[in-house]
Amino acid sequence: MPDVGEGLTEAEIVTWQVKPGDTVTVNQVICEIETAKAAVELPCPWAGTVGELLVQPGESIEVGTPIITIDTGGGAPAGKAGDDEAVPNLVGYGPRQASATRRARRSTAAPVPAVEPQPEPEPEPASEPAPARGGVAVPLAKPPVRKLAKDLGVDLGSLDGSGDGGVITRSDVEAAAAPAPTAPARSVGGVRREPIRGVRKATAAAVSGSAFTAPHVTEFLAVDVTETMALRDRLRATRQYADVKLTPLAFVAKAVCMAAKRTPDINASWDEPAGEIVYYDRVQLGIAAATPRGLIVPKIRDADTLSLRELAGALADLTDTARSGKTPPADLVGGTFTITNVGVFGVDSGTPIINPGEAGILAVGAIKPMPWVVDGELAVRTVCQLALSFDHRLVDGEQGSRFLADVGALLTDPGLALTW
Repeated sequence: MPDVGEGLTEAEIVTWQVKPGDTVTVNQVICEIETAKAAVELPCPWAGTVGELLVQPGESIEVGTPIITIDTGGGAPAGKAGDDEAVPNLVGYGPRQASATRRARRSTAAPVPAVEPQPEPEPEPASEPAPARGGVAVPLAKPPVRKLAKDLGVDLGSLDGSGDGGVITRSDVEAAAAPAPTAPARSVGGVRREPIRGVRKATAAAVSGSAFTAPHVTEFLAVDVTETMALRDRLRATRQYADVKLTPLAFVAKAVCMAAKRTPDINASWDEPAGEIVYYDRVQLGIAAATPRGLIVPKIRDADTLSLRELAGALADLTDTARSGKTPPADLVGGTFTITNVGVFGVDSGTPIINPGEAGILAVGAIKPMPWVVDGELAVRTVCQLALSFDHRLVDGEQGSRFLADVGALLTDPGLALTW
């Protein structure tokens, strides 16, 4: 498993695109892997014939673990654990880490690998000892059964396998995990369990770390965006914006970038090890996106240098890529400020959690008609709720309030942009 970059230490095989005996070429996609950040297609670094698939779909493994053997025609298969040959870099990925964990050869005299190669060998006769680890007999069970036992808290060493050769089966594990018979009870419905992994695992770690590391402060502002929505309607009718999906979020993004120039503390990060505050010249704007795989935050690079039309196009591309699950891992890191649009779900407001390493995040609520006082008279206006969470180590209340007020002012009267 190569290091796909950005400090990732493990990945999960989603699907294999090849099988033993297939002929492969350099950079041919051999499998799809899922990291904590995105789904990635993995190219092959060698040309040759597929020998073994050492990892099954659904298994999470560490970077550096062998996943496939390729017979390159030069003798020993390439890429198998224990090889001393130089390993070529995969196109588009960083070099393999020398310190990465390597899996031992599968042998009765050596430790049993954490993931057994497939296809599964014929079970050993019951009269022969099972493979041993440190002098202790290791129960015979396939990787999916081992994983099930781990999830259910069943000790495989306490079971007698009912399969051929004493192999422990799924039924053996489920029977061991079943509770002792009790008096009949009324059914309260079923439950479903799923392992915590991939994007959900990464999101949980990130928000937990942020919530207990950065002292959050959240401020709220109701904004009359009637004029901005009218401007959007006029622009959409022009030739320049005819082929662009111009959403309200594009106006919010533009307002955030302009306001950040007036309050640079909001576009900074806290470097605890160095004892420094890092201020950024450019806004690397994260957009929280709900996808079938979970919440991800891809970035619009140098968003403050883009025009409104360019921001609208970048937002459309970002959204389409995220929903298709093809966001590159490099696009999910290195942000300086984030926008989350909860309004698309009909929600008015919330208290967003800051993306780790950033100073603030802005939640945009639903845009809808509401009663509003204009020049002393009650009128129906188009209104939106904004919620800004910021790291109080970096941003004082005055600075956070000024930034939020600037964003609101630009959305209330977009003509102000001409005076800044």
